[in-house]
Amino acid sequence: MEQQSLVEYGSRRVIITITAVFCALLEIIDTTIVNVALNNMKGSLGATLNEISWVITAYSIANVIIVPMTSWLSQQFGRRNYFAASVMIFTVASFLCGNATGIVELITFRFIQGLGGGALLVTSQTIITESYPPEKRAMAQAIYVLGVIVGPTLGPPLGGYIIDHYAWPYIFYINIPVGIIAALLTLQFVRSPKYAEKRPASQVDWLGIFLLTAAVGSLQYILEKGQEDDWFNSNLIVTLSVVAFLGIYCFIWREMVYKYPIVELKVLRNGNLRMGVILSFIQGFGLFGSTFIIPLYTQTILGWDATQSGLLMIPSTLMVAFMMPIVGQMIQRGVSQKYLIAVGMAVFFVYSVFTYKIMTPQTSADDFFWPLMVRGVGLGLLSVPISTMSLSTLKGAEIGQGAAFSGMMRQLGGSFGVALISTYLSRDIIGHRSNIVRSLDIYNPAVQNRIRSIAAGMQAKGMAPNVALKSAYQMMDGSVTVQSTILSYMDIFLYVGCMFLVCVPFVLIFIKRSKAKVSMADAAH
Repeated sequence: MEQQSLVEYGSRRVIITITAVFCALLEIIDTTIVNVALNNMKGSLGATLNEISWVITAYSIANVIIVPMTSWLSQQFGRRNYFAASVMIFTVASFLCGNATGIVELITFRFIQGLGGGALLVTSQTIITESYPPEKRAMAQAIYVLGVIVGPTLGPPLGGYIIDHYAWPYIFYINIPVGIIAALLTLQFVRSPKYAEKRPASQVDWLGIFLLTAAVGSLQYILEKGQEDDWFNSNLIVTLSVVAFLGIYCFIWREMVYKYPIVELKVLRNGNLRMGVILSFIQGFGLFGSTFIIPLYTQTILGWDATQSGLLMIPSTLMVAFMMPIVGQMIQRGVSQKYLIAVGMAVFFVYSVFTYKIMTPQTSADDFFWPLMVRGVGLGLLSVPISTMSLSTLKGAEIGQGAAFSGMMRQLGGSFGVALISTYLSRDIIGHRSNIVRSLDIYNPAVQNRIRSIAAGMQAKGMAPNVALKSAYQMMDGSVTVQSTILSYMDIFLYVGCMFLVCVPFVLIFIKRSKAKVSMADAAH
């Protein structure tokens, strides 16, 4: 019953839950809020587009490096101390980011902010899970996952509002008051488990830390910068691919043979956690991929600004918030998690097909409403069951280790999703464009009539005949580009939807119903 000692009740549990959710929310909002401020930062700091993109990349790399080590770091320093220190590092780094006067400074402080932020997400999940008795952990996961889902959606509109009304440093300054309050509440209310002992420096797995940092850092760089650097045509990408492969291989070997591993891989022997880690990757792919592509579509094709694009996602977020307690209650009443996950994946497929069908150059916000509501239902059905199922049969220190694996795979899934989607987009657009151009025979009477009609309209507005004809050809070329881009977006939604649909039978076959739920509930009575 050792893990039961951390269960909290009454107002104390409410305060701990709010603190943990706000910390998780802070971390995730900061992964997306910066996106809409890049142009302003670029002008203010005199940076190139390639340099300013490192503001996002540095944060992501730091996140992915620190997440797998959070369980070990919690054991070394005590969970309360480690969590409070992470909040403080994140808060101080936010202040330094806002005060940065050069691009190198900003990238450095963003990396430090990522090191503090990476711990917030996973440790928040562990704290919330262990603050609730086993029979109420599905509801605890619903509360936590709400923060995870809301974060990426709140980032762009919040960032857009701040940029429009204030200046880019304020996207970092808003973290400071919340961070100070969260640090004080953590020190006052969060308790550390007693089951972990601090290891002496001689037993610390320094080689494991180095291999993990090299492997995961290289992999994240490849995913973030691969498309920009033309993948394997870049010597740096090839070198980092070798480093990532060898680093992962050597890291796994090291952790399996070393007596005091930095990451406890043996916890993956748990079948539910293994399946949960895979599903977290797929969920991250779908969640971050769709969060990435819809604003891209609305801004590049429909001409919306960042705030409009961000606000578009709010109905979906509200639907997720509405679904969370319902799904949590269903799990507590004994509805099998695997059926909820399977239905959620099928619903996500319906959302993808729905979106595929509405994509045109004139798609309106109203057209997006129902597909995004369906997305909210799908994410609600996926998020809580995956999170609960992953940790359902773990105990004590295993909960933190399992949460770290799930968090890392969700983050990597999102990185893979964005990298693959951006690569596919750039290459698929070329393919569609060549197909459309091939069918646009310049000697075709229909094409000639269309060109003449556009040119005549421009001449009627006072344009010279030769200039009007040239402009007509340019307009035709622009419409070809728009059409080929829309077709590529349609392809992406269809393929992502099919990926989720293909997973349904695997979920039904390989996820085992947890018998631990019954025994834990019985133990609580």
